[in-house]
Amino acid sequence: MNAPFHPLPDPDPAAQTPVIPSIVNGMSVDVEDWFQVGAFENVIARGEWESIRTRVEDNVYRVIDLLAEADVRATFFTLGWVAQRHPNMIRRIADAGHELASHGYDHARVFTFDRPTFAEDIRKAREIIEDCTGVAVTGYRAPSFSIDHRTPWAFAELAAQGYAYSSSVAPVAHDHYGWPEAPRFAFRPLAWSSLVELPVTTALLGGRRVAAGGGGFFRVLPYAFSRWAIRQVNREEGRPAVFYFHPWEVDPDQPRMPHAPMRSRLRHYTGLSRMAGKLRELVNEFRWGRMDMIAHRESARAGELAPLDPPADYAA
Repeated sequence: MNAPFHPLPDPDPAAQTPVIPSIVNGMSVDVEDWFQVGAFENVIARGEWESIRTRVEDNVYRVIDLLAEADVRATFFTLGWVAQRHPNMIRRIADAGHELASHGYDHARVFTFDRPTFAEDIRKAREIIEDCTGVAVTGYRAPSFSIDHRTPWAFAELAAQGYAYSSSVAPVAHDHYGWPEAPRFAFRPLAWSSLVELPVTTALLGGRRVAAGGGGFFRVLPYAFSRWAIRQVNREEGRPAVFYFHPWEVDPDQPRMPHAPMRSRLRHYTGLSRMAGKLRELVNEFRWGRMDMIAHRESARAGELAPLDPPADYAA
């Protein structure tokens, strides 16, 4: 005898839809043109920049429109070199409600400076950006996340110049950058200063830190990896993720550099055609905000921030 048929109940939509974390994550854009990236620094000399047709303005406008579709406000860490040549673009970023912050003047990595030349670089970039809008710049991101164990004076100089926060550390081992001994989440690098460092996001995979905060990793790896990583940080760690990308990453038609090393070309060009679509998915799946807001919230939990055991000249 056949068992009586009982139709299955309609599926519960709430049970099928992943629960979106309520934590607001930090969305950031590193504003530099395609020819200013670290991957091409040994192929395109700074002296050639003026002769290259820029694409950054059109790409930034694409990014502004993409973020507006999801009603997301972000932080645009901008090179002073770019702001100097595109002041109208800088004003448009600010008019759209985004934060403007400093990415240094011309993408020179911090460990190529000594403290006096670093001080001049960040002073110059900040002055240019502020002159475009009249709005104070309080955040800084080192080109290629180049604050690490070699630059113990960098945080002290940022604090001395009145910056509220930095997002300049990649707490992983990487051939291009990285400070694997640094804390994974927000920390105060100076005992005498309120300056907060917001490292770019890493996740734990098999007990090892893996880069998961955007850039080339986001373009090359499946979107599911970034979803998993941000959920791990939000749900298991209870902390905001810090994500970044560049305007040139939404520009699949940018010029190719056939004479660049193969690794540099793979790193720079892979996934460009898919980037805008993946970004749309990302900004709609999670909650995002400006980095100054994240810094303010993380600063409020000062007693919980991981300490850094610095060399003596951090306090210099």
